[in-house]
Amino acid sequence: MSAKKKRIFKIAIMCLLIAVMIGVSTIPVFAAGDVSSAIQSTWTKAQTQIKNVVNNVVFPVVDMILAILFFVKLGTAYFDYRKHGQFEFTAPAILFGCLVFTLTAPLYIWTVLG
Repeated sequence: MSAKKKRIFKIAIMCLLIAVMIGVSTIPVFAAGDVSSAIQSTWTKAQTQIKNVVNNVVFPVVDMILAILFFVKLGTAYFDYRKHGQFEFTAPAILFGCLVFTLTAPLYIWTVLG
């Protein structure tokens, strides 16, 4: 056997070995029972708690982080403007849009999600 054929044979054996290992190591997972009704009942039981936590904790934290990032980026953009004479407004505009989105999200997000 030539060196090229040996190399192709080794690569083929390696690919076959990898395919067999993937096949052996995958375990099929089957859910027992009706999963969708369990999820829906859990959601209806915890819906008010989840909404309160999201409205009173998650959105304010995200708003604060975006506000800080917006003002920091606005400051660095201003200093870059003073240094180079060109104002880069893309990043502050994107952060401002995200901030407006998250500030107004509690008004409509629960009607969208149901």
